[in-house]
Amino acid sequence: MPDLAYIASLPRTRGAAAALLLDDLGRVMLVKPTYKEGWYLPGGVIEEGESPLTACERECREELGLAPRLSGLVCVDWGPPRGGVDAVNVFVFAGRITAAEIAAVRLPPDELSDHMMVAPEKVAEFAPGHIARRMEPALRGMAERRAVYLEDGRDPGLPDQAAAV
Repeated sequence: MPDLAYIASLPRTRGAAAALLLDDLGRVMLVKPTYKEGWYLPGGVIEEGESPLTACERECREELGLAPRLSGLVCVDWGPPRGGVDAVNVFVFAGRITAAEIAAVRLPPDELSDHMMVAPEKVAEFAPGHIARRMEPALRGMAERRAVYLEDGRDPGLPDQAAAV
């Protein structure tokens, strides 16, 4: 039987999941939240008992009104505590989105005010630094069909990742 008091005393880390959705032109979908500055990948908090993949799929349905085709995990990014918010592990899943799906996007007006497709090299003009830093490594992971590990959007210098940079 597990020691429930000990387990309850262990630190907890929040989790989030995001979708790196590319269209046929290789542009990235970004969404603009109503409750914070900047543009982000569609996604959100992993709820209790929910897997990262299930959270990503749910968040896409809630935020975009559709379930895009996801092809796999491309990035895990540990985000340090910032702005009074605890550390978070962000799981980024890659996927494709068609022109018809983009046209069919229905944003929840209380949560998101806009969406756009942007060239990957332009993401830094719209997204906060930690989101923009994640873009190139996540796209590399997508191209190489593997997941990369980041800390605050940066490669921590692991030997297998250093060779790929």
